[in-house]
Amino acid sequence: MNFFEYLFDNWDTLLELSIVHAQVVLLSLFIATVLGVSIGVLVYRRERLAQIALAITSTMLTIPSFALFGILITFLGLGWTPTVVALTNYALLPILRNTITGLRSVDPAITESAKGMGYSATQRLLKIELPLAWPVIITGLRVSALLILGIAAIAAYVNGPGLGELIFQGLARIGGAGATNQAALGTLGVVLLALLFEVFFSVLGRLTTSRGI
Repeated sequence: MNFFEYLFDNWDTLLELSIVHAQVVLLSLFIATVLGVSIGVLVYRRERLAQIALAITSTMLTIPSFALFGILITFLGLGWTPTVVALTNYALLPILRNTITGLRSVDPAITESAKGMGYSATQRLLKIELPLAWPVIITGLRVSALLILGIAAIAAYVNGPGLGELIFQGLARIGGAGATNQAALGTLGVVLLALLFEVFFSVLGRLTTSRGI
C-alpha cells in the first residue's frame, strides 16, 4: 500500500490526533503566555532581574526533551500533565524575551506624554506600552507555537496526547507492514498543523495590531 492509499484509509485517525495535538499545544502556549508576559512586565525595567529571568528560561530550553519528560513522569505520572508542563517550559523563553524587547522598544516620549496626561502606571502599561509592544510579543508566541508543535510529538514517550503516537508506533515497527507510512502520517500531521498555526498567527497579528503601529 502506498502512502496516499494509507492516508485515505486513516484520515480519520490523523484528524482526531491532530485535534488533540493542537489542543495540548494551545493549552501549553496559553499558560506560557500568561507566565511569560507577566514576568516580562515585572522585569523589563529592571536589568538585573531581566537577565536572571532570561538566563533561567534559556537554561530550561536547553534541557533535552527526552530527559525532561523522563524526570517529569517521576513526579507527575503519564499523560497530559507532564506533557503540558514540559511544553510550557519550552515555550517560555521566546515569549518572555519578546515581551521584554517589545516593552523596551516603546518610545519613552510616548509614555512620558501619557504620564503628563494623568495616566497611571497601570493605564500606561495596558493602553500604551503593551499595545505598542504587541507585534513583537506575538512574534514570540508564533515562534513558541512552532517550537512546541514538534516537541509535543515526543510526548508520546510519556503517553502524551497527539500525533507522536503515530510516529512512535511506526518507528517501533520499522520493517513491518505499513510502519513507514504510519510514521510519515504522524509527521505529515505535525507539518500541516505548523502551517495552520503560521496562518493563524499571521491573521491574528493583523487583526489585533493597530494600523497606526
